[in-house]
Amino acid sequence: MNHEVVEKNLGLMIPLIVVAISFGVLVEVVPLFFTKEVTTPVKGLKPLNALQLEGRDIYIREGCTVCHTQMIRPFRAETERYGHYSVAGESVYEHPFLWGSKRTGPDLARVGEKYSDAWHRAHLYDPRDVVPESNMPAFPWLFTTKVDPSKTAAKLNALSKVGVPYTQEDIDGAAEMVEGKYEIEALVAYLQQLGTAIKR
Repeated sequence: MNHEVVEKNLGLMIPLIVVAISFGVLVEVVPLFFTKEVTTPVKGLKPLNALQLEGRDIYIREGCTVCHTQMIRPFRAETERYGHYSVAGESVYEHPFLWGSKRTGPDLARVGEKYSDAWHRAHLYDPRDVVPESNMPAFPWLFTTKVDPSKTAAKLNALSKVGVPYTQEDIDGAAEMVEGKYEIEALVAYLQQLGTAIKR
C-alpha cells in the first residue's frame, strides 16, 4: 500500500492505527494475564487487613502516588538503594495497583519495617523535622481525623469479589478493627507492610 495514500487519508489512517495498537496489546499484554508469575501471589503474601486497607485509601486520597512509586526496577542502581526489585506476585491483591512512574520522593516498595512507627508519625507530621531537605508536605490533619468505619466491611467484601482472599470473619470484624483509630494509625499500618512479603 502506498504510504502517501494512508498518510493523506485520515479516514483510512485512524482504523489502521487502531488495528496496529490492538495487535500490539494482544501480543504484549494479553499473555501476561495467563502467566503464572503474574497471577500467583509470592510466598507469604497476605491481603491487607482492615486497618491497612483504610490506610491505603488514605495514601491514595492524599496523593502519595503522585510523588512516590511502589515499583523497584531490576537495575543495580535501584536494587542497591531500595532493595529487591519488585515482582508481579507482590501486587496480585492490589486493586488498583500503585506502582506509579514518577519519583519526586523515594520509592516506597520496600519501606515496610525499615523505620519505626514513631519515625513515620514524625515524618508525616512535619517531614523537615526528620529529613531537613525534604520538599514533602506535612499532613497534620491525619492526627486529628478518625477513620470512618461505616464502609470498611463493604470495601473488603468488594475486594473479595475480585479474588482477594478475605474470609467472612475478616469482613465481619472489619469495622471493629478500625473503630476509634486515627487516620495516621491506618496510614502507618499500611506503610509498615509495604514490601515485607519479600525478605531483605
